[in-house]
Amino acid sequence: MTIINTIKTKMDDSLLLTIIYTIGHFIIAVACVYIITGATLELATVDALVEPILNAIWLYVLQKIYYKYKIKDKQLNNSN
Repeated sequence: MTIINTIKTKMDDSLLLTIIYTIGHFIIAVACVYIITGATLELATVDALVEPILNAIWLYVLQKIYYKYKIKDKQLNNSN
């Protein structure tokens, strides 16, 4: 239990702020889509959920590609 308590103690503020930020981000995203596009609240909500998921997938793929080429570049530079 000591490890769990240590994690809770050190992560409390950060975790709370992350949760508050995420909720705020979601509300802002729904409101922006609703106001800017005139979409229904249901569609705006779906967009607010799907868009960050797609961005996370894109970031993952981008990092994989980047590090793949970065490692190849390092290997080429080291062989010279």
